[in-house]
Amino acid sequence: MTLKLLNSLLAVVVSSCAPLLAADGDLLDVRDVQDAPVKLIFDTDIGGDIDDAFALGLIHALANRGECELLAVTTTTPLPSAASYVAAFNRHFRRPDIPVGIGTGFGPLDCYPSDVLVLTDDAGRPRYPVPDGFVAKTAVATLRQVLADAEDRSVVIVQVGESSNLAALLDSTADDISPLSGIELARRKVRLVAVMGGAFTLDPSAAGYEGRRESNIICSVPAAQKLVREWPGEIVFSGYEIGDRIRMNPVNLKRDYRGKSRILYDSFAFWTARCTTEGFDHRRPTWDLTPVLFVVRPEEGRGYFTLSEPGDVEIDDDGVTRFVPNPEGKRRCFLQTEEERIRVGEALADLCSEP
Repeated sequence: MTLKLLNSLLAVVVSSCAPLLAADGDLLDVRDVQDAPVKLIFDTDIGGDIDDAFALGLIHALANRGECELLAVTTTTPLPSAASYVAAFNRHFRRPDIPVGIGTGFGPLDCYPSDVLVLTDDAGRPRYPVPDGFVAKTAVATLRQVLADAEDRSVVIVQVGESSNLAALLDSTADDISPLSGIELARRKVRLVAVMGGAFTLDPSAAGYEGRRESNIICSVPAAQKLVREWPGEIVFSGYEIGDRIRMNPVNLKRDYRGKSRILYDSFAFWTARCTTEGFDHRRPTWDLTPVLFVVRPEEGRGYFTLSEPGDVEIDDDGVTRFVPNPEGKRRCFLQTEEERIRVGEALADLCSEP
């Protein structure tokens, strides 16, 4: 294995980051056994932007292939409709028993969940029914329970919203669920956190992202600051610039979303009716899908992503993020060449639109 550092901040890591590297040629592999399913928790602000729904669809598509296991979904929005939408979504993909936790963070945002939930079939029955008896627990209780039940260093958390749930986990204390505090659970049980958040101009050719105040950060700056300062393990960041340069394909959206993926078609239809004037011709960025693809398919040979050198992430009080190289740091950022951008776009189009 070799470590290739480009000029200054242009760092491309193709070597190990022990102890996360499990197999030769993998980037921060979270598996101890090659081809074992990645056990993940999806923490999301689903209900506002549409990329959260597509990211959840991607998780189910990868789970159908045996590449990951969805342990739980936690929402940052306090709206019951968001949690119910997630439960119906999971049921649609034949995983009705996945725990869903509801947070107390930024909201309200309901650009499509309520509309999807009231859709009916030809017989007047819900097209996407919520599982019978569904009740969402709090996000913190859900996180604590799933982590308490997990094997040590076996869980990956993909966070694609504000950091309120993980910040609250860090503040949690021993209870009936576990004698461990939240920070102790994080240290013992979580292998990696992959965050869609911030903006990092590590590539001088990527103009227009310097100083950007990305929404997942500014929705709760104190929570984001707490996460980067206090989370005891590794965090990788997929910045705004990564998903912004990988766009959904209108032809794919119009023609390929049927069968299992129909819920994504319907969700996109409601979202775009409210949020754009382009309809299905809108090429939405794939922000929230990128960290999912990274943690489930980390192999360098796929040519999806490269990583910065180790460092620290700093967040000022206005929500501007900055990456600072530090050999002892536990934070890294995604980097991506034009060739990698094309590969990821094609992979996302193929995986999300299951027949």
